[in-house]
Amino acid sequence: MTDIKQTAVSALEDLKGKDIVSLDVSELSDVMDTLVICTGTSSRQVKSLADNVVEEGKKAGLRPIGVEGMEQGEWVLVDYGDLVVHVMQADVRSFYDLEKLWSMTPNTREGADGSDPHEV
Repeated sequence: MTDIKQTAVSALEDLKGKDIVSLDVSELSDVMDTLVICTGTSSRQVKSLADNVVEEGKKAGLRPIGVEGMEQGEWVLVDYGDLVVHVMQADVRSFYDLEKLWSMTPNTREGADGSDPHEV
């Protein structure tokens, strides 16, 4: 089976994507296992990077579930289900800070004393 993460990262590296980060979010999300985040220097490069991820995926027999943001080129999301690729311009990446957002531990339903804080 093709390793979609390696295919995506290689596609980003091929077009000189900057600050490529892969995050294992399997413990934080039921929707996906891995996030790949990359910075592009312009809207043209962001679009090209995302398009290269899609094209290299197709060559490997993988089709994305969806692609969002290609029109504007500030933030393009390529969704493969278990893997989601975010290609962003530097200012957008800095503003949303997905690495920090996805590194946070999810809140537990249990209170400090072991009780459920939602119980009445």
